[in-house]
Amino acid sequence: MLVDFGQASLWVSLASITFNPTFWNIAAQREYHTKWITKLCGNDPQRGCYAIAVTIFVLGLIRDMLFNHALAQQPQMALLDTHFVKLVAACLVGSGMTLVLSSTYMLGITGTFLGDYFGILMDARVTGFPFNVLDNPMYVGSTLSFIGVSLWHARPAGLLVAAYVWLVYHIALQFEGPFTSMIYAKRNAEPTAAKRKKKL
Repeated sequence: MLVDFGQASLWVSLASITFNPTFWNIAAQREYHTKWITKLCGNDPQRGCYAIAVTIFVLGLIRDMLFNHALAQQPQMALLDTHFVKLVAACLVGSGMTLVLSSTYMLGITGTFLGDYFGILMDARVTGFPFNVLDNPMYVGSTLSFIGVSLWHARPAGLLVAAYVWLVYHIALQFEGPFTSMIYAKRNAEPTAAKRKKKL
């Protein structure tokens, strides 16, 4: 048996993976429309953004803890338990972390953690590494890390979870991408509208 679907820890891990992007998309879109997080943080959008950043970071740590716990209860595959596979796994985790950390560095805290939903917009699109290589390097990097950890522990179940991680991210992007584009399109349209009013 390559995957033990009878282990409750596997389903708990999948639930956590599903919950995180669902939570931050709903919370951020509600923030954009109602400013509920900003209001809870003393009407300070910067503080509100940092609050959700901490929340997302902690949820990520919990997700990773649950994933590692689930892996420990899954069967190993002898074909994956080799030095070569471990080398590949280390490269994948290293590449994944590089993409995640370099993305965070380029975007900053508010750019990484939904600052645009709080009205904290970037002046221009980030085009440096890793955004000159991938459109969504943080999601790709996270998925690579899941694959790498799964290979390191020689657990096929982890590869199944990693595929699910990518699916969840792909679905999340269907909501995040258009919504973020709308925010910036609205920002870019405001100067034009202001110029028209002056002419009138």
